[in-house]
Amino acid sequence: MQDNAASQQARRHVETMYAQDACAQQMGMHIEHIDIGFARLSMKIMPDMLNGHQSCHGGILFSLADTAFAYACNSEGLAAVASRGSIDFIRPAWVGDQLTASASVLHQGKNNGLYNVEIINQNGKVVALFRGHSHRINSPMLDKEQ
Repeated sequence: MQDNAASQQARRHVETMYAQDACAQQMGMHIEHIDIGFARLSMKIMPDMLNGHQSCHGGILFSLADTAFAYACNSEGLAAVASRGSIDFIRPAWVGDQLTASASVLHQGKNNGLYNVEIINQNGKVVALFRGHSHRINSPMLDKEQ
């Protein structure tokens, strides 16, 4: 991944999306790195994210993975939505854990894309693996270039 004009453009597209993403902001997700077809986000597990077993709720993990996926598949500036997503929970996350979700493109066609997301904890251990399918809705992310 290199810091060129296309990479900077990808970051601008995602930052515009993040500015309007109340859910990601409320959950404490932070953008770590963006490139074309790639997004890395981080988030700390807070007490209000725990389930009845006192581990991170699976829906929280899905939301983190889904958000990284969304940013990766919208990084080219063409609006895309999820058409399908699935997650495998590998190990629990606990309160205070710092999670990192890295989403990367496997295939991006004219309209449909396939992306993998890996969530790891602060020790580099895999917490969950997510696969997302995207569909472009034929509209640009930004109304005009800034």
